[in-house]
Amino acid sequence: MVKLTILYDNLAGSGLKAAWGFSCLIETAEKNILFDTGWDGNLLLSNMEILGISPDAIDILVLSHQHWDHIGGVATFLNANPDVDVYLPSSFSPRLKQEISNIISANSISSGITSAPVHFSRNPRFYEVISSQQICDGIYSTGELGSDIKEQSLVLISATSACILCGCAHPGLLEILESASQFCKPLSIIGGLHGSKDFELLTNFNLIGAGHCTVHKEEIKALYPENFAEISVGYSVEL
Repeated sequence: MVKLTILYDNLAGSGLKAAWGFSCLIETAEKNILFDTGWDGNLLLSNMEILGISPDAIDILVLSHQHWDHIGGVATFLNANPDVDVYLPSSFSPRLKQEISNIISANSISSGITSAPVHFSRNPRFYEVISSQQICDGIYSTGELGSDIKEQSLVLISATSACILCGCAHPGLLEILESASQFCKPLSIIGGLHGSKDFELLTNFNLIGAGHCTVHKEEIKALYPENFAEISVGYSVEL
């Protein structure tokens, strides 16, 4: 089982808070993964509390790219739970890498910086992602993609489905799909699709959860009305 729950988005369900940015919880039989933190860490923690999700329940933090609407809440989250493994693109600024590493080190006896590929450790670690790799059972990183804005997406594989989880899809859908195809044939995609107009690449998806920064949301919805899902904070789906 792989379950996704949107924790931070431009839209929010009843009783939850919306803001520009993105964060998603991934629950698997093995690990709980937080993908991005949105802009405001306090808002993120507030939504998590309302949804009954404790920061202590998170095992791994994955950051898609170095834009503040995706990483602005990192320090707040890590101060609430520094006992996590952190996976981020190697292109992150040295100062930001050091800040994140310092928070982990200050709250943990065992920490360090390691280059990908790596093996999972129960101790808090800091991993710089360059190439595609497995993060834990059923969860894979596309690796650091793109030329102008470097970004990683995740590929989530369950017994019956496979999903791509995007922060903003800055590298473009084609490059993301090409990387994901080494692991599986994705059947769904969730997250921000930015200004992509490669609508034909979505033809074979049975779930298109386009949110956050997706510019052409209405066009996608019109083309794929039966497969389109309006995601917002609180939206949850099992793969």
